[in-house]
Amino acid sequence: MSGDHRPPVAAGPVPARVRRLLLFAVLPLLVATIAGLVALWPSGDLPARPTNLGALVELETATVTEVEVVPCPHSPQSVGQCIEAQMRITSGPDEGSIQPLDISVGPGNPILERGDRIVVGRSPDPTRGPLYYFSDYQRRAPLTLLAFLFTGVVIAVGRIRGVTALIGLVITFAVLMKFVVPALLEGRSPLLVAIVGSAAVMFVILYLAHGINAQTTTALLGTLASLVLIGVLAGWFVEAARMFNLGSEEATFLQVSASQVDLRGLLLGGILIGSLGVLNDVTVTQASAVWALRAADPTAPARHLYRSAMRIGRDHIASAVDTLVLAYAGASLPLMLLFTLANRPVGDVLTGELVAEEILRTLIGSVGLVASVPITTGLAALVASTAATGRAAAKRRRPPGWPRLPSKG
Repeated sequence: MSGDHRPPVAAGPVPARVRRLLLFAVLPLLVATIAGLVALWPSGDLPARPTNLGALVELETATVTEVEVVPCPHSPQSVGQCIEAQMRITSGPDEGSIQPLDISVGPGNPILERGDRIVVGRSPDPTRGPLYYFSDYQRRAPLTLLAFLFTGVVIAVGRIRGVTALIGLVITFAVLMKFVVPALLEGRSPLLVAIVGSAAVMFVILYLAHGINAQTTTALLGTLASLVLIGVLAGWFVEAARMFNLGSEEATFLQVSASQVDLRGLLLGGILIGSLGVLNDVTVTQASAVWALRAADPTAPARHLYRSAMRIGRDHIASAVDTLVLAYAGASLPLMLLFTLANRPVGDVLTGELVAEEILRTLIGSVGLVASVPITTGLAALVASTAATGRAAAKRRRPPGWPRLPSKG
């Protein structure tokens, strides 16, 4: 019994006509993204800092040198204890000097130990000199170590793809810090800034990590189409639910320190950017699944590729939606605990502005995520089904008169 036991032949390049269609679909989006970056790019002239916030941002580093627990002053000895610490200032105008630091002992307050590296706030006092208060711990060393560990693991496992993924991560961070955040502080439309910034990130990291090819382009188009859907849904439901993003302490602080920022638009932009990471993962996976199925069965039509890849996509949807829900639930867990302790009815808790924001983020992001699967899968199946098999492509590339090798089996 004879048979062809050669391994499946990978799909070859797509026809020139299909490549031109993909180019015509992507090129206007790329031009619009570049135009958006130019139009919305921050000028660099940030609003002046309010004078009443100076003490909140004058932060310096210090190292604790001595710690002593004593009864709190202005209080009976039996009521309350305080930490009287001495610290060496390691930055700022008082660098090298020894300064006192008093902290009451109680829930939520830090327990300082000798040698702790901390961050302190500096508040000028014309009569007593600068006063310092505890702000935070210094965490640069452990976070730097974790960053090196993360980089090493990604490169060791991903190799060249890991390197390109890390470059994409750096670019993403640069777009956020050099474009998105300054543009928002200058009062630009948060929704437009989020859309343009997200599109710019997608163009760079997708093509950088996966190469300039039809597979990557289909994943990109599926991602951008889903982002548009998320933006439309977010705009409508945020308006319908009358969400103004006023319930958090951060929003109150922004109203005082940066009144030019559109808080409702900030909520819309946050929904878009928050959905982008999981959305990118789903669309790339679906496009890869379609091309892998095409390589396994080079004669499969688009309909067969779509049905087979959707079986993979449905499993991916279940896990990805859970990821979004658990991420947002984890972020709002302390808030839900407070509402539970207050014996608030479940309906009141869920419809209150703070929790309702997280519900909107989760559900709108999940709708866009679910929709991205059939969008990307359908587009990838149409494109992949046109790709020539490796043998057919080799035959077309064979010059006239080139001898044909006999097949085995």
